[in-house]
Amino acid sequence: MPAAPTPGSRLRLTALLAPPLLWLTLAYLGSLAILLLSAFWATDSFTSDVVHTWNTDNFHELLTTPVYRTIALRTLSIAVAVTVIDALLALPMAFVMARIAGRRWRRPLLVAVLTPLWAGYLVKAYAWRVMLGEDGVVGAALAPLGLHGPGYGTTAVIIVLAYLWLPYMILPVYAALERLPERMLEASADLGAGAWRTLRSVVLPAVRPAVLAGSVFTFSLSLGDYLTVQIVGGKTQLLGNVIASQVTLDLPMAAALSAVPVVLIVCYLAAVRRAGALDSL
Repeated sequence: MPAAPTPGSRLRLTALLAPPLLWLTLAYLGSLAILLLSAFWATDSFTSDVVHTWNTDNFHELLTTPVYRTIALRTLSIAVAVTVIDALLALPMAFVMARIAGRRWRRPLLVAVLTPLWAGYLVKAYAWRVMLGEDGVVGAALAPLGLHGPGYGTTAVIIVLAYLWLPYMILPVYAALERLPERMLEASADLGAGAWRTLRSVVLPAVRPAVLAGSVFTFSLSLGDYLTVQIVGGKTQLLGNVIASQVTLDLPMAAALSAVPVVLIVCYLAAVRRAGALDSL
C-alpha cells in the first residue's frame, strides 16, 4: 500500500498548485464572472458609454428578438453537425491506425494526423477559402460530374470547422482503441459474432466515452468560433462574429450574447460527465 502523505508533502503540494490555481481563478473565472456581470448593465444610446445600472433588458432583448434566436439555433446546429461529421470520420480513421495498421505505420499515421495542428489557423482557413472559391479545387473537381462547389456560406463553414477540429476527435478515439484488449475482439469472434456485430457490441461501447470526450472539443470550439465564418461564411452570421461586432458598439449586449455559448457548453459538459467522458480527456 502507498504511504500516507506527510504534512510536509501536503504543504509542498499546496505551494506547487497554489500559483496556477490562483491564476486560473483570477484570470479566467474572474474575467468570466465580470463579463457575465456586465450583461446586466446598459449602454448610453447617445455616447455609447457603459452605464452601470442593474437591469435585465439585454437578456429580454436576446430572448424576444427573432434574429438572435435564429443565430443561436444556427450556431448550435453547426456545432452539432461538425461534431457528428468528425465522429463519423474519426472512427474508421482511428480504427485503421490502432487496430489494422502495423506498429511501424502507427507513428507515421499519428504524425500525419497531428501535422495540420502545426499550421496556423488562419493559413488553413484561407487555404479552404481558395479551394472553395469559384475557381477553386473543389469546384473544378465537381465540374465533370455536373455539380457545383458549395461556395461561401453555412456549408463551407461546416466543412472548414470539421477539418480544423478533426484531430481533436481522432486522438481520444485512437487512444481508446489502442487500449482495447485484443482478447475482447477474439472472444467476440469465438462466440460467432461477425465484423459488424463486433463493431456494434464491442468496439463502439468501448470507444463511446472517447467519442464524447472528443466531442467536447469539437462542439465547444465550433460553438465559439468567429473567424471561420468571416472567412468562408459569406453572409452567414454566428454567435461568435455577432459578439465580436457588438464588443465595441454595445459591450453589455455582447456580454449577454456571450452567456448563450457558456450556458450551452456547461449543459453539454454536464451531460457528457454522466457518461464518464471527462475521464478520457
